[in-house]
Amino acid sequence: MLKDSRAFSGFSVNDIPAARRFYADTLGLDVSEANGRLTVHLAGGGTVLIYPKPHHEPATYTVLNFPVADIEAAVDGLIERGVRFERYEGMPTDDRGIFRAGGPPIAWFTDPAGNVLSVLESEPQA
Repeated sequence: MLKDSRAFSGFSVNDIPAARRFYADTLGLDVSEANGRLTVHLAGGGTVLIYPKPHHEPATYTVLNFPVADIEAAVDGLIERGVRFERYEGMPTDDRGIFRAGGPPIAWFTDPAGNVLSVLESEPQA
């Protein structure tokens, strides 16, 4: 029934202009705006809808993951752009915030609304 639907994910924020600056300027993603909502255009054709929500509460889980070939370079580049990486109790990370135990190396950060995002090291996709 939905096999051929071009599904997309979405999440809320409390400040659309701040989200636009973060996703477009800080992260360098293609972002469009219509009807007070943002669409983040991802590599490979996927999209994410970001919408305003009164009384927004940030997600307590990772809402968007960015696979990268070199996590150290990605983390360093994001730090240079002002991104701060999260450190969670019980999740040992290195001095830059990269967790290397139990799966691919991953580092978490938040958008201006407090939603959790990550970069994780992954083999390049063909």
